[in-house]
Amino acid sequence: MADTDPSPAEAAAAAAREKAEQDSLPYKWTQTISDLDITFTVPATYKARDLSITFSKTSLTAGVKNQPPVISGSLAHPIHIDDSTWTLTTSPDGTSKTVEIHLDKVNKQEWWAHVVTSAPKIDVTKIVPDNSKLSDLDGETRGLVEKMMYDQRQKEAGLPTSDEQKKMDILKKFQEQHPEMDFSNAKIQ
Repeated sequence: MADTDPSPAEAAAAAAREKAEQDSLPYKWTQTISDLDITFTVPATYKARDLSITFSKTSLTAGVKNQPPVISGSLAHPIHIDDSTWTLTTSPDGTSKTVEIHLDKVNKQEWWAHVVTSAPKIDVTKIVPDNSKLSDLDGETRGLVEKMMYDQRQKEAGLPTSDEQKKMDILKKFQEQHPEMDFSNAKIQ
């Protein structure tokens, strides 16, 4: 079977092409697993009323009124409209303003290859997510992750996992309640 991985030169060329495509866009965008942010600059004299920014669950159009939009098209994936916003902020030196559009992803388990479907894609397999903290997780997910971490440490130390320990505790309790029974050949599975 042939090796399908690109050579280092091919991978570098693909990365350079992707960077050039993204750099040529009239906007910049970043994402986390749960949201996506788009920015572009406008002259310092512009006010919010000079902009035209509309989004729906599946589309986005943003730019200056009476000019071609900076970004327009169908979104790669749906967003929560009520939790998506935009702002206009003046640069520290006062020479320009930045339009910041925040999109809240519906599916918080996927990376977007592009903002709008007409834009060039990025290779989402190369994304390295920020390390999250246990405190960032909801209660149920945090409990599951903590259990998995505990079980991993137990396995590495050659000790029983939480599930194995629970089974051993049940057997021990049963043995104490039934001393007349022979448990010498009992196996826990």
